Amino acid sequence: MITESIFRELALSFPESTEAPHFEKTSFRVKNKIFATLDLKNNLACIRLTPIDQDVLSAFDKQIIYPVANKWGKQGWTLIELNKVRNDLLKDILTCGYCTVAPRKLAEQVGQSGNQ
Repeated sequence: MITESIFRELALSFPESTEAPHFEKTSFRVKNKIFATLDLKNNLACIRLTPIDQDVLSAFDKQIIYPVANKWGKQGWTLIELNKVRNDLLKDILTCGYCTVAPRKLAEQVGQSGNQ
């Protein structure tokens, strides 16, 4: 099971990532763009993926990784059940999320190209 401290450590391990409140949740950002939120009350993370990454990763297990059930889900926002996901898989999903919103130069530092 992923704890708050494990999630925070993973999310803040990316270059220039920061933590800030986002309504009743905690958000993780790069250059003020949210790449993940943490909902401790429901034990969920919401991570911004590309639609292709969302399709690929949710194919792993739709009871652990699935699109948000509204227009945000169609834009790539994906829910992760923190009590079911493995640490290594969460790290991969967070990496995809970070690289989806990070500037290219920062995304390249973690081994992927960004959108900008």
